[in-house]
Amino acid sequence: MARFSASVLLALLAAALWAQQPASSSSRPPAHAKSPNPEPGAIRDGLYHNPSFGFSYKLPFGWVDRTREMQDDSPDASNDPAKSMLLLAIFERPPEATGDTVNSAVVIAAERLSNYSGLKTAADYFGPLTELATAKGFQAVEAPHQYSLGATQLVRGDFSKSRGTLTMRQTSLVILEKGYEVSYTFIGGSEDEVSELIEKLSFGVKKAAR
Repeated sequence: MARFSASVLLALLAAALWAQQPASSSSRPPAHAKSPNPEPGAIRDGLYHNPSFGFSYKLPFGWVDRTREMQDDSPDASNDPAKSMLLLAIFERPPEATGDTVNSAVVIAAERLSNYSGLKTAADYFGPLTELATAKGFQAVEAPHQYSLGATQLVRGDFSKSRGTLTMRQTSLVILEKGYEVSYTFIGGSEDEVSELIEKLSFGVKKAAR
């Protein structure tokens, strides 16, 4: 089975555990040449902005930010955060709080392409992603396909998972940028909800790495 670094596991486990307990992860720190690190981005006035990858995300009102806590739980954070960067992790309610509905979430992560063998396009990423998602009980809704968000071209994959009377929807958008694979994962209780979460993502000018 393909191996994953911490940020992808965090994204998938956040969905698979229905955000009822903190996510855990495993790491694999391969050696790679050093290069300028992207900026982690920051939240200001309800808007997360990342100048390195050139995107912004408007946080839904009342959602909780758990980015720092999930970064601290990642073994990669103590080794080399540039290998696997969790950029944003927000939830409709605190992940530690139980509930009888899907805890909607948005998880954005960047992974150095050198973490993978043979990954040449964003579509290639969905091979191991689908393998892990199905192992967690998800089903692929449709094959990965090109997806436009404004002038930005990404690859989109959709998954679903039933649990009792609830159905979880997970959509991942993937793009390759500056030697990184950047994944935008949206989790919700319906297709319409996921679409509303995607609409809060926007792309702009990218800042050159220093």
